[in-house]
Amino acid sequence: QVQLVESGGGLVQAGGSLRLSCAASGYDFSTYVMGWFRQAPGKEREFVATISRSGSTTSYADSVKGRFTISRVNAKNTVYLQMNSLKPEDTALYYCAADEAGIGVRRALGAYDYWGQGTQVTVSS
Repeated sequence: QVQLVESGGGLVQAGGSLRLSCAASGYDFSTYVMGWFRQAPGKEREFVATISRSGSTTSYADSVKGRFTISRVNAKNTVYLQMNSLKPEDTALYYCAADEAGIGVRRALGAYDYWGQGTQVTVSS
């Protein structure tokens, strides 16, 4: 079955960097659109970034544009989220997600079919 396992979260000071990874298994990774979402305590889950099946197209939430970079290595069945210039408001549980039928990039939470368990990112001020 489809499995998504996130890693790379942790505690970092404001202005620091982290790289999240999401290892996928159980399906043909290269045929799925991938995305990153996050959920802070007391808030709804929100879109962060998405990447097309080939990796040629990406899209970001305005709040992270210019600071975060999504990438994928299909040969390794892995999608990454490089997060730079982190702010306390980036503190959240970060999830990766896979969209089975997607074309291009997908920003809507409801478009995704599979989700990981999440990795915690905490940014101290």
